Amino acid sequence: MDFPDQNDISNEQRETGSTFAPKFDVNGLILAITTEARTGQVLMVAYMNEEALCLTLTTGIVHYYSRSRQSLWKKGETSGETQRLIDMRVDCDQDALLLSVEQTGRGAACHTGQKSCFYRKVTIRDQKPSLKHAAGAPLFDPKKVYDRG
Repeated sequence: MDFPDQNDISNEQRETGSTFAPKFDVNGLILAITTEARTGQVLMVAYMNEEALCLTLTTGIVHYYSRSRQSLWKKGETSGETQRLIDMRVDCDQDALLLSVEQTGRGAACHTGQKSCFYRKVTIRDQKPSLKHAAGAPLFDPKKVYDRG
């Protein structure tokens, strides 16, 4: 699958046309915000490279690019918490994606076992920001799933 070069399309085509020309950053990545199709809840934010985007579009299973591991990442390959693509949107300048997915497995999108990666709330305590757990119990034990001692 080949995407058009950003330099080969006009601003009008990019912003209002029907040509999908994802704008990857200097590292070859594009931001992907992932929501649960059923509820609209934001599950996670990650990045895709061209290979991850192509695999997602051709297989219907969401793939990302792990910046920490510097490798392709099929979501749920280890944990069983895969994401089936329901809908993909692109923002007006085509440098961010919004994915709507069906979260499979136990329903946890986060590697910590939480449904969403956004399970902590920033609060101010004694004039200092701190984090407060703002979600239910994890849906799985990451130590067992990822074999971390």
